[in-house]
Amino acid sequence: MVSPKEIVVRALEEGRNKLLEHEAYEFLKAFDLPVPRFGLATSEDEAVKIAQRVGYPVVLKIVSPDIVHKSDVGGVKVNIASDEEVSKWFNTIMSNVMVRAPGARVAGILVQEMVPQDLEVIVGSTRDPVFGPVVMFGLGGVFVEVLKDVSLRIVPLTEYDAEEMLSEIKSARILRGYRGTPPRDSKALVDIILKVGKIMESVEEITDIDLNPVMVFPEGKGAKIADARILIRRV
Repeated sequence: MVSPKEIVVRALEEGRNKLLEHEAYEFLKAFDLPVPRFGLATSEDEAVKIAQRVGYPVVLKIVSPDIVHKSDVGGVKVNIASDEEVSKWFNTIMSNVMVRAPGARVAGILVQEMVPQDLEVIVGSTRDPVFGPVVMFGLGGVFVEVLKDVSLRIVPLTEYDAEEMLSEIKSARILRGYRGTPPRDSKALVDIILKVGKIMESVEEITDIDLNPVMVFPEGKGAKIADARILIRRV
């Protein structure tokens, strides 16, 4: 099994400042973070086998260091429910990319579990030039994009810090349950926040982590990362 450090070093040796999607999931999984079931397919048959292992429905995403916005090149398909659809969309995505992003390097197609829709939150981190590693938490969608409703803490974090981060955002009441919606699994969120802080402490090559969205389920049912972006640097 490849270590997290080896994943980062390999990417840097290839001249990249970002982990590819499957690398990001492998990296996060090594820190026991709740990533979806996934696999990287380089052929139609391999995509079908991975989908069967992952379990339907699945999402297909093009994996390329040269493509930033996958949907712009027809590189994403969600809610795929059968082997036949996987085969069809594997070939369609590959064709789309060849036409709309000629010359782009393609590592393959990520086949991942389609994470059930629920309350979306964001957990992220960056290295501030003055304060060092800082971890951020907020609710997703309009709360972070328009209202900028987030909480921040400087690493290292304690469990108390992470719990405070959940409670001090203006929209915290939604996490506790609002108008008939159940309370969300705050323990799972605290765990994710603490582990992101530990990554920033232990792997100096990581400059930014963006887990967006993280689906947080009702109390006792955990949370799962639906998409992840990790930026890296040489140190």
